[in-house]
Amino acid sequence: MSGPKILVTGASGFVGEAVVFRLLLDRKLIPIAAARGATRLNGLCAVVPFELTDSKVLPDLGDVQVVIHTAARVHVMNETAIDALTEFRKVNVEGTLRLARRAAESGVKRFIFISSIKVNGESTVLGKPFNANDFPAPADPYGVSKHEAEEALKQIGLDTGMEVVIIRPPLVYGPGVKANFLSMMRWLERGVPLPLGAINNRRSLVAIENLVDLINVCISHPEAAGNTFLVSDGEDLSISQLLRRMADALGVRPRLLAIPSWMLNLGASLIGRRDLAQRLCGSLQVDISKTCDILGWRPVISVDKALRHLGEQRGPKPHS
Repeated sequence: MSGPKILVTGASGFVGEAVVFRLLLDRKLIPIAAARGATRLNGLCAVVPFELTDSKVLPDLGDVQVVIHTAARVHVMNETAIDALTEFRKVNVEGTLRLARRAAESGVKRFIFISSIKVNGESTVLGKPFNANDFPAPADPYGVSKHEAEEALKQIGLDTGMEVVIIRPPLVYGPGVKANFLSMMRWLERGVPLPLGAINNRRSLVAIENLVDLINVCISHPEAAGNTFLVSDGEDLSISQLLRRMADALGVRPRLLAIPSWMLNLGASLIGRRDLAQRLCGSLQVDISKTCDILGWRPVISVDKALRHLGEQRGPKPHS
């Protein structure tokens, strides 16, 4: 195999691993997996140790042309750190900038940063999606740290000439997904009654296949340099629509109770979980028109097909 070398950080994670597998399938580029700990990529490509918080564990970037930076301290649902913002900054800002400066010094041409839609904010008014040119309004430590990293990376790009590309995905799903999306699948498979049948919000999601395809385009597209892109599947769903279509993909019957959203919000407030109600009942839509117009990109897989892939990966289903 010959071609430009691409370093992918966070290669043992959900997104990073998928990016490396895509590069291996294309066989036009040489991926180098930078991973913290064990990875399934051993033996498939070069694997180097990587630790965002340790300046001594930075990979050699001498012959790397593009860095795809997916490694991060991710959003934590039950944060235990006394000063969460400081902890996020250590990894997502200081660690990212240490890597970016090393990349610029080593002659890396392009640095692709996987940020988060949380840089834009936590929610949107129904029918008024975020776009890439909105004024950033991060509301939690994770979003703040991603925004700070973005701004500092842009400055590094201006100072050094290294091309910086920023991608802000919403919730990413696909085989290997964890956290809330995995919990919803398990609830459906177990036949748990869910009080979400009457929620008429809209949320943008992105299948891992679509995110990885966009990242792949951004490796070489000349118009990607210096730009910030939003990404989604191009179809926004209510939580009830998502659950019904997820259940269909899993081959189970959803048990959705039509509880009004105001009752769910009230109940969540009484138990101190307004954040949970916001994620379930609120809207978060993204406008990907800039991404499509500048890059000529379109989602390569539909929501239903992506969910079917996910259902097939989970194997035989229990009787409903």
